[in-house]
Amino acid sequence: MKEYVVLSNGLRMPIVGFGTWQIKEGSEVANAVKEALLSGYRHIDTAAIYGNETGVGEGIRLSGIPRSEIFLTTKVWNSDQGYESTLNAFSESIKKLGTDYVDLYLIHWPAVNLFSDYREKNKETWRAMEKLYREGKVKAIGVCNFLPHHLDFLLESAQILPMVNQIELHPGNPADDVVAYCKNRHIQVQAYSPMMRGKVFEIPLLQQLAMQYQRTIPQIVLRWILQKGIVPLTKSVTPERIKSNIQLFDFSLSEEDMEAMKSLSTIGRFGTHPDKAKF
Repeated sequence: MKEYVVLSNGLRMPIVGFGTWQIKEGSEVANAVKEALLSGYRHIDTAAIYGNETGVGEGIRLSGIPRSEIFLTTKVWNSDQGYESTLNAFSESIKKLGTDYVDLYLIHWPAVNLFSDYREKNKETWRAMEKLYREGKVKAIGVCNFLPHHLDFLLESAQILPMVNQIELHPGNPADDVVAYCKNRHIQVQAYSPMMRGKVFEIPLLQQLAMQYQRTIPQIVLRWILQKGIVPLTKSVTPERIKSNIQLFDFSLSEEDMEAMKSLSTIGRFGTHPDKAKF
């Protein structure tokens, strides 16, 4: 298996990302990012709302890995949606990150309940994203938490199609409808919360598969995501787990076991549904 995917514009994105949600600003996130990069990750994911972009940038510098070898993602927060406010938010993000570009810039949520007409707000935001892309300040643009009906409205006026859609995806919420929609439009799906907020450790089938393959439960879940052609974002602040979570390329799950994991799909999501989010 290749260790990267190729986005619709030809950009290579490393196939396993290191996420930083809920990792504290300062030394905690800086050390975690540094450890991830030294362990072999080349894909770092953050967001303005995480409040840790400064520490993420510091971790990149501490690693000694050239910026050009790192795929860096950040996101515009809901309250900053709109044309000018998105451009301003981007400027603030790259200042905190200590870089002059990002590899991927995402709309964090459709923000359905935040604006009188979220669809028009999304379109304004997207227009700003397209400007940043054309200017070379971002190498790719995309969205998070967008369901097919959110994307339908965005695509009505988009001159550049989203290259990525980052969604909650795990064995309990495989999001097959979103994955199929995105695949048909050459939009790469990324999976956040792959560990179901820790619930994966309680599932007998995953415990059984971990024993069968002599792997950790996170490795089983992450490998399942990879074999579906989806890019997982994994997170830890523990060096041993950071290293373990990227050791995914020397084994594969059988078709039978991939099929068996479909039985978990009724568990459901653990995060907020995009149409119900109040933020």
